[in-house]
Amino acid sequence: MRRRKGNIVLTVLVIILLLVLVGPFLIPVPPLEGTRPAQELADPDSQFIEINGLSLHVKTAGQGDPVFVLLHGFGASLYSWNAVMEPFSQIGKVIAFDRPAFGLTERPLDWEGQNPYGLEAQVALVVGLLDHFGVQSAILVGNSAGGTVAMQTALAYPERVSALILVDPAVYNGGGAPSWIRPLLATPQMRHLGPLVARQIQVRGPQLIEMAWHDPAKLQPETIALYKKPLQVDNWDKALWELTLASRASKLDKRLDELTLPILVITGDDDRIVPTADSIRLAGELPNASLVVIEAAGHVPHEEQPAEFMDAVREFLTTLLP
Repeated sequence: MRRRKGNIVLTVLVIILLLVLVGPFLIPVPPLEGTRPAQELADPDSQFIEINGLSLHVKTAGQGDPVFVLLHGFGASLYSWNAVMEPFSQIGKVIAFDRPAFGLTERPLDWEGQNPYGLEAQVALVVGLLDHFGVQSAILVGNSAGGTVAMQTALAYPERVSALILVDPAVYNGGGAPSWIRPLLATPQMRHLGPLVARQIQVRGPQLIEMAWHDPAKLQPETIALYKKPLQVDNWDKALWELTLASRASKLDKRLDELTLPILVITGDDDRIVPTADSIRLAGELPNASLVVIEAAGHVPHEEQPAEFMDAVREFLTTLLP
């Protein structure tokens, strides 16, 4: 009798193990429909520049010094800076680009060496862009996760960054999945299902856009269309999953005292993604930072309140420029 019960338990365990190991592969992952190459979605002023073996989608405006490099946040692309590109160009040269896994930048699925979606590679892309345009030093402007890339670049290449403008930067939270779950995400089973998980942004995207704005009623249809445009690019789902796998906690909060260069922290007074209190805390913990809180703005004040945003930038620059 005991032997029979033992066999039953063993059989159940084998079935469960098979379900765990094989079951995910039985779930179909249909191909994306209606996607096309990034170049077919380009604008008249789009540029595609190869940096470190990756084709970057770039837009530029203005000329001379200072030079601004604009780094968008998660789920966005360089369109996020549309409202402030022209005002920045009146001050100097401005370079905006789509970070890997977003916008119209190339989305490699196979590579040798450094992971193009990792933080180190993203820092190297910023420096590679500066080299391409012959820029020795620039002011980096980063929103949310783009802010963490800007800060890491300043830490790794302090001679190439003259100042930082951090817009609701994701310093104390973010960095992807917790470390304990990452080995599971990298299994063949989850690599199979990963694109399906990434596709949930099609469902949750509109909610996240509304959460990013203090007043979602001000969102125009053309703005929504710009948010959705990158979801028309080939393999956007697989690339977004690769970014998820490559994401790590930045641990920037442990290195704030090393960032002694001039820094402006800008936040909306109603940021529900990176809490306004986090940006206020960050400005207080950085050695040489000033803070501007923009009223009636959420996580993307440069989109929602561009005039007030640029006022803060110009005021900050008066302390830097002759």
